Amino acid sequence: MTDLEKRRKAKEFVNYWNNHSKKEKQDDQTFWNMFLRDILEIEKPEKIIEYQKETDSNKTQWIDAYIKGTNIIIEQKSSGVDLLKKGNEMRTPYEQAKCYDDNMNKSKKANWIITCNFDTFHIYDMDNIKKSYVEIKLEELPTCYDNFNFLIDKSAKVNDKETAISKEAGKIIGNIYDEIEKILIDQELLNEQTKKDLNMFCVRLVFCCFAEDSGLFAKKQFRNFIDKADINHLQGDLLELFEVLNTNERKAFLREDLNAFPYVNGELFLDKIDIPPLNDYIKKLILEDACDGFDWSKINPTIFGAIFESTLNPETRRNGGMHYTSIENIHKVIDPLFLTELKREFSNIRKGSQNNVKINKLNALQDRLSNLIFLDPACGSGNFLTETYLELRRLENNILREIINLNKGQRALFSSDLKDLIKVRIQQFYGIEINDFAVAVSKTALWIAEYQMYLETLDLYSEQKDDFLPLDSYENIIEANALRIDWNEVVPINECNYIMGNPPFVGSKYSSETQKSDMDYVFNKNKSINYRTLDYVTCWFYIASKYIKNTSVKCALVSTNSITQGEQVGIIWKQMYENGMKIDFAHRTFRWDSEASIKAKVNCVIIGFSDKSNTTEKYIFENDKLHKVENINPYLIPASDIFVESRNKPYDDRKKMVAPNKPCDYNKLKIESNEYEYFIKKCPKSKKWIKRMVGAEEFINNKKRYCLWLVGCEPSELKSMPIVMERVNKCREARIKANTKESLRLSKTPSLFREQINPDNYLLIPCVSSEKRDYIPIGFLNKSVIPVMGTLIIIDADLFYFGLITSRVHMSWMRAVCGRLEMRYRYSKDIVYNNFPWPNPTDGQKKKIEKTAEKILKVRDKYSNSSLADLYNELTMPADLRKAHEENDKAVLKAYGFNNNMTEFEIVTELMKMYQDRIDN
Repeated sequence: MTDLEKRRKAKEFVNYWNNHSKKEKQDDQTFWNMFLRDILEIEKPEKIIEYQKETDSNKTQWIDAYIKGTNIIIEQKSSGVDLLKKGNEMRTPYEQAKCYDDNMNKSKKANWIITCNFDTFHIYDMDNIKKSYVEIKLEELPTCYDNFNFLIDKSAKVNDKETAISKEAGKIIGNIYDEIEKILIDQELLNEQTKKDLNMFCVRLVFCCFAEDSGLFAKKQFRNFIDKADINHLQGDLLELFEVLNTNERKAFLREDLNAFPYVNGELFLDKIDIPPLNDYIKKLILEDACDGFDWSKINPTIFGAIFESTLNPETRRNGGMHYTSIENIHKVIDPLFLTELKREFSNIRKGSQNNVKINKLNALQDRLSNLIFLDPACGSGNFLTETYLELRRLENNILREIINLNKGQRALFSSDLKDLIKVRIQQFYGIEINDFAVAVSKTALWIAEYQMYLETLDLYSEQKDDFLPLDSYENIIEANALRIDWNEVVPINECNYIMGNPPFVGSKYSSETQKSDMDYVFNKNKSINYRTLDYVTCWFYIASKYIKNTSVKCALVSTNSITQGEQVGIIWKQMYENGMKIDFAHRTFRWDSEASIKAKVNCVIIGFSDKSNTTEKYIFENDKLHKVENINPYLIPASDIFVESRNKPYDDRKKMVAPNKPCDYNKLKIESNEYEYFIKKCPKSKKWIKRMVGAEEFINNKKRYCLWLVGCEPSELKSMPIVMERVNKCREARIKANTKESLRLSKTPSLFREQINPDNYLLIPCVSSEKRDYIPIGFLNKSVIPVMGTLIIIDADLFYFGLITSRVHMSWMRAVCGRLEMRYRYSKDIVYNNFPWPNPTDGQKKKIEKTAEKILKVRDKYSNSSLADLYNELTMPADLRKAHEENDKAVLKAYGFNNNMTEFEIVTELMKMYQDRIDN
């Protein structure tokens, strides 16, 4: 079914059960069979749902309903039963279901538990039971039906109600958008201007629907206006309505139905747009879905603004569907930046004992809130600004409520004009956004938020004090390229307090030419800075550091974690520190999940920073843990401000790690596995000159690949092998054809790789490895195997080297400082190995490491049919191999003087201190 059909089916389901008996024993099977069949399109629901199912270990217990495959336990109650109160068995419905789950075999344990009384669903995620349940009312089903996909799809998740409603709103407008777009395409009118007009029409449609449902317009005023319009005149009537909504002084003989609409202002309806003639189906969608089928007053403007922009933006809609920054992630930015401090101040005031003193302090706090200025220099649909506005207004309402309570409920002490009572304004919020449609959406989201919070303030009073309309003009969201405009032109730095946002995530490798040009502009083509190797997001960090220099302004931005790893650290953070910055707080790497239909997942960090002259307590957030620290360095470690920069050799006398052979043979000297037997059969004499060749792929996945290794082959013997001579000749021709200085030089020795590195014994480390592994697979090889590009080697390394490099200590260092290829580890000798703080073990500690290293190799030998990829997969790693690694980890930790229970965070902190000591000395 289409979304429209699903929504209508859900409405039919709700109507049926609103007018039907809802008893636990007699109606539960009909209810859930209808639910699965009509809403989730399960043709034969009885095949997947089992009623009155016995638990596995207690045959006297029966689960009301159990969905196989997805492991869902449903505890059904009759209508009117409170789902949170204890029943006859002295347990709540959830506790009853949990008791059943405790008696199920492991493979059948619930992924989700649902308690239901026909009118309300409570949904519990058993993987995250600490989180509160999600409640969905029966009448909300038409806007939340997607939230039940988890019943039949293990990968589905349940959104909170506000998210589900906002996503449904996006779908409603998306369907209308699609139908109008079809008309533009059919009439060959689709172009950049008509797309912009269509986008703006949808923005205005959303505002009118919201205005009607929230009381800004009269009840059903907009819906009835559309219903009465003749389809042939609907386009013109809507355009006339938009003009009227922007007009204060109306024409003397204006149609009565048009004149009844209020003056909106705010410039939302200022610009003239054009839309194509609308058809009956589009009119039906607007009436039945947008007007009658949805309550727009319940949308969350923070979420909806982003969903709406992503749904309709022609640049993004087709490539990822709905995407937004979750409110939870927004709060990871704004809470430590300013919100926690403001809430703490409010809480401390409430603890005071003298009412008049408390009132004065509350008034001062409200004034402070009203004077704060915020800038989001990559604001998109304005979700950071909108959520911040909502939070400040909620805090302001709490202040007003507290003052009322302290005055024993006397509201008369306040101004009779409610708008004067509210001091926090959307005019305090500024943004820069390059996309014109996103600018319109962000302004609209803020207007919606403003009215919703106005209504919350109104709840503090017995009656309305003032009309909300007309809207105040709002021009603080600037359409511009944030990397080319002077931020002072948007907000003078002496007026700004906080900068926040989520700039574009684009890796250096994927930056467009336009983006590279932006970087040239930002870094002023400074050749001393290797800025073109940086991620695009660093431009916002760099500009912010210059903008806030020598001020008290604080900044917090989201970024991919790559700017705190590898070579990027030494480039961007050196510039930031030269601009006088310091890091105030940081969220170490966490998963930033997209709500896109293409499930993009990015490893991100959040970094709060300000001028070094500002004194503030410093905090690091990691895996829901909070660390108060003395300093945070650019690796987001509580250590000195150091940069682990590229070093061409170790700073001590350890063995060097080197890059192996670069064939430069244009695949002419390589022999693939499917060619090997043929090659030997064709020329048996060549067998002695063929060796296995390994890069990272071959080493980790045990793939067979070969090469002609003709070092020491006499000319006469070479000439006696025609098939080999043919390959050598092709190598020579390819090198000549490449026509570079190096290739022409190498064409004179066409039988050889560029290097001829073939050690008797060596330790091999893949340069690129999956970030999902705890340990990079490394190992010993001998002269029968030729190492090539994509690996690094240590010649004549012993067991101590193997034990140390494969240890948790080294892996922790590697993860902290290495670069990344996409999200995979990119191991570097110059950054990782040469800078790795080497221990000074006693002879006994060294022998212990050698012994545990040898144990790892012996265990690996037991699994000769498995590749290293198999052995180091977190799901398939053998228990004895993991144990061997854990014993090795303990031996290495002891050699460093580290505690066995240290976290990776703590290990890296200590290693950073050791690194600092080494380079200082």
